[in-house]
Amino acid sequence: MKYDVLVALGSWACAGDKHLQRRALRFITLLTARYNWQSDTLTTGQKEIARLWSVDERTVKREMAHLREAGWLVLKRPSARGRVACYGLGLDVVLAQTAESWSHVGPDFVARMIPPAPEPSPQTVVPFPVQGSGQWPALAARVQAEDPGLYQAWVAPLICVEERDDVLRLRAPSRFHASFLRTHHLSRLAALARLQGCSIELVE
Repeated sequence: MKYDVLVALGSWACAGDKHLQRRALRFITLLTARYNWQSDTLTTGQKEIARLWSVDERTVKREMAHLREAGWLVLKRPSARGRVACYGLGLDVVLAQTAESWSHVGPDFVARMIPPAPEPSPQTVVPFPVQGSGQWPALAARVQAEDPGLYQAWVAPLICVEERDDVLRLRAPSRFHASFLRTHHLSRLAALARLQGCSIELVE
């Protein structure tokens, strides 16, 4: 998976301008050199990152702020006296933002990045038609057709509160629901949305 994430970032960056490419290259280099994939932690000081990137610490501070704002890095523990900050990888955000370039790598790559629906359980799930018009009902119907269990438990309770400029703003019924969906299923949902030509913003 780690190599697929790096390939997704690299392919997506190659289609962008030189500023985006440089930021993505720095991010990929940082992940490859210092990110712990098993524990989802990045604990590297600004001085060491500056040396890795061949820049000054001021540039590191600015770039790390951009990575946090973009959602690529998630602050787990702020820096304190004698201790550097600890970051995690915003995997769902990275996958959602790079999904538009997956097809540039190849259909096998797309198939790997969008996990197949699990085998149906013996329990029968009765599908109900998704009502309404616009992109959200079509996207929800696609999830319902591919994975009725996922749809019934996590997608059906979502409410589309706004659909503007190809961005779907969805409200979850609870903070737990939103958190679980974001952690376990949002990357798949966002990838399907990208294939449909829209993006998703989850509102707790």
